[in-house]
Amino acid sequence: MTKSKRRSYDPGFKRNAVLLSDDPSRTHCEVAESLGISRDILYRWRREYQYGGGTAFSGQGNQLLTDDKRRIKELEKKLRNAETERDILKKALAIFSSAPK
Repeated sequence: MTKSKRRSYDPGFKRNAVLLSDDPSRTHCEVAESLGISRDILYRWRREYQYGGGTAFSGQGNQLLTDDKRRIKELEKKLRNAETERDILKKALAIFSSAPK
């Protein structure tokens, strides 16, 4: 039993494939066949490009983030850390403020 290696395509190839498929003189199936990919992959790339635009095809499952989204992500991480520290301090205060018996 042989394992088939998963093919990977660079973002430029994907973007060009999507742009080629927008040509009204060719069908999506013709474009996919000429590029050596399945039409399902081409449809998925078209959907990703439609919703992602310039941030589509960032690779390896990682999203390309705009500056605003990156800043929001950093702030959310800082907020989580601050909340964790607050909860720890609350518990410590409760332990130390209770009267020893």
